[in-house]
Amino acid sequence: MKLIDFYIIKRYIGTFLVMILLFIPIGIMVDVAEKIDKFKENEVPLLVIMEYYIDFTWYFANLLFPIFLFLSVIWFTSKLANNTEVIAILSSGISFFRYLKPFLFAASFIAVFAFFAGMYVVPKSNLGFNDFRYKYLVKKEARNTSQVFQQINEDEFIYVNDYDPIRKRATNFTLEHFNGNILEFKIHAERIRWIDKDSLFRLSNYSKRSFLGDQEFYEKISRKDTVFDFEINDLAPVNYLAETLTFSELNNFIQEEKDRGSILINNHLLVRHKRWSIPISAFILTLIAVAVASFKRRGGMGVNLAFGISLGFLFIFFDKIFGVLVSKSTFSPFLAAWLPLAIFGVLAFFLLRHAKR
Repeated sequence: MKLIDFYIIKRYIGTFLVMILLFIPIGIMVDVAEKIDKFKENEVPLLVIMEYYIDFTWYFANLLFPIFLFLSVIWFTSKLANNTEVIAILSSGISFFRYLKPFLFAASFIAVFAFFAGMYVVPKSNLGFNDFRYKYLVKKEARNTSQVFQQINEDEFIYVNDYDPIRKRATNFTLEHFNGNILEFKIHAERIRWIDKDSLFRLSNYSKRSFLGDQEFYEKISRKDTVFDFEINDLAPVNYLAETLTFSELNNFIQEEKDRGSILINNHLLVRHKRWSIPISAFILTLIAVAVASFKRRGGMGVNLAFGISLGFLFIFFDKIFGVLVSKSTFSPFLAAWLPLAIFGVLAFFLLRHAKR
């Protein structure tokens, strides 16, 4: 059986690598054909384009990881079934669950690779991919820069009307400081600007109202240089920031956002949950693929592949739908990341019971 185990593991991993090497160049060619006019229009340097496609490779592989995995298992398992190799293995007295062992071992290898890539490699590629996209293709800021409201910590809230991240300045700045539910002081300025060389904020037409019991104090000057407990980019962090952080960076970032009471905290939590759920999907999709493709059926390999493509895209569809629910409502990020796996896990259970018969 050890020879059979090694044979299946080699075919599993080999087919998965071939599937990636086959589809990634196709994805790159389609992307080049779609964006080549933008590259010419914006005079993007060749070296920058090459760096973009290195990042694109990791982004694309991570995005379609479930489909690559699913199709590769269905492909080589269907070939085993068509060559009656599966029947020969099971007829030798080996149970169906023992037959699954090398598949799960190979899935473990893929899952470990996906885990470390998702935690440390893909985030850096996401940074390069999104920076390029917003700089050369989308031509707009990757952040909300108007009507910005942020909670800096438990006691302080800031608001700006318009924020310019390039010039590092904003208009109609307001900061409110509370002690519990009591407003202690409120700062307002027509403009706020970050001065790099002095590492401070410069406020124009500055005014401050302080409240002490029944008394109110008012201060107004044309310019004030000062420091605050936030950085200028905290006024409007980029939308994709959580996706560009490594494991430890993401945990620290989420804790900071929780302390600030960020309204985007669920989006960030969803990113973290997906870092864990994607490797686990390798096992569930492997079980489904083996259960579907291990036996000959009318229509042969084509039916299995069609089923695999449909199920793979359905998995991604669920993933995207639940992601939208998190960003547009109060839907739990934990459920959004793990519910698709739970649904497909139940499907795997029933398919395996049917296959075992």
